[in-house]
Amino acid sequence: MRFKSIASLFIALICLATGAFAQIQAGRAIQISVSGVPGEEKGRIDAIYPVSESGMINVPFIGQVRAAGLRAEQLASALEARFRAAEIYTTPTFQVIDSSSKSIEEKVVTIGGQVRKTGPVPYNRGLTLYQAIQNAGGPTEFGSMYRVKLYRAGTQTEYDLTKGEAMNVLLEADDTIEIPQKNAFGR
Repeated sequence: MRFKSIASLFIALICLATGAFAQIQAGRAIQISVSGVPGEEKGRIDAIYPVSESGMINVPFIGQVRAAGLRAEQLASALEARFRAAEIYTTPTFQVIDSSSKSIEEKVVTIGGQVRKTGPVPYNRGLTLYQAIQNAGGPTEFGSMYRVKLYRAGTQTEYDLTKGEAMNVLLEADDTIEIPQKNAFGR
């Protein structure tokens, strides 16, 4: 009986140790919370952050921060240092919880404007601009496929989806698509 207790304790310690030394992985999610900052700003920072495929997270006020490859406590220290160096907060305390056991459930693209169903559409690798619009029910009778706008990483590109090559534009997760209203010429 005593042997079982010791063996159980040993296994529990191994599990805790491997969790404590686990590194944050790209394509996963982490939870960040902060204390020692004004309440309204705490609400902007406390969230679950997706770790991009390149290993980065986008944190309010300081932008892109490398997360992949770090342990949770290393990322917390790095965040504290960045906020202090930028003179945003003087005494922030960050807590990072690595939920590496869960991958980000669903990646999406967002579609708005003159489509039958606005909002997020599930993203899968290989999803094209035309397919995403069709997944949103297609354009309404007022929607123009001549001037479809694609917003990606702060840039806007306009496509004429009446032309075949524009229909095959590959999307990326978090892209935003806008179907404008037809103009006086029906375009």
